[in-house]
Amino acid sequence: MALLLLSTAERGEVWPRVFAAAGESIVVGEASVAEPAAIDHIACWVPPQDLSIYTGLKTVISVGAGVDHLPPLPAGIALSRTIAPGIETMVRDWVVMATLMAHRDMPTYLAQARNRLWRAGKVMAAGARTVGILGMGRIGRLAAASLGTLGFRVRGWSLSGTPVDGVEMFAADGLDSFLGGADILVCLLPLTGSTRGILGEALFAKLPQGARLVHAGRGAHLDMGALSRALDSGQLASAILDVTNPEPLPAEHSLWNDPRVILTPHVAAQTDAREGALHALAVIRAVREGLPIPGLVARERGY
Repeated sequence: MALLLLSTAERGEVWPRVFAAAGESIVVGEASVAEPAAIDHIACWVPPQDLSIYTGLKTVISVGAGVDHLPPLPAGIALSRTIAPGIETMVRDWVVMATLMAHRDMPTYLAQARNRLWRAGKVMAAGARTVGILGMGRIGRLAAASLGTLGFRVRGWSLSGTPVDGVEMFAADGLDSFLGGADILVCLLPLTGSTRGILGEALFAKLPQGARLVHAGRGAHLDMGALSRALDSGQLASAILDVTNPEPLPAEHSLWNDPRVILTPHVAAQTDAREGALHALAVIRAVREGLPIPGLVARERGY
């Protein structure tokens, strides 16, 4: 039995070495598949259109942390998203960077620098602002801990509202209260039917006047028109985005030239090839031994 890897050239070089060292079989590329029935795992970003030829398939492993781009899988095939320490710490680092930039008004100062304008604004201490994190999974908790050590007051929102040390937590029914005290809103939500478009007019209106947005979730969380209107009205002071809707952002889009917005091209994290291979090996061994699958996605939740 073997894993089929459908991914980048870099992974195609690294994964076979990791699998060989572990004594596991791997096939790189569909053109190299001699016996489709011998493939019991597929690691990919986008799976083959026809999975029916892989009659022994047990799991599809997303080579990234996201799975919302994947089509529905046939019944009986498990879906795993890659869990790698590097992904979590990279996104944490981007969130901390963006939060500090929002806190210290860097969109304003970068715009002023382009116009050779030397004008100082009011500087606030970190403890004077509350950061609200939408999505308190592994990355959300890491970001909350780091931001707390920098002196920010931190609050978090998740469906369950599970307690997190040092964080004021809100559950599903506490969203409005959570938003009302979030001076800087960080989005780290998974993309599901209920979170698609969540960053829109109604949500922005519940934030304090002049709040800042830091978005590292998924592009489809964000209503881009609502964002522009919130910036124009002053409801939002600035936005720092690693993801957009659509993505990539069209060259003619107004946000490219908006001085209140900083854009990065979906680079908050990139999966390390070796870490991704080790996750895939952990999935293979868990399936073989009947253990819980790392990164298993619950179909009813979408994450």
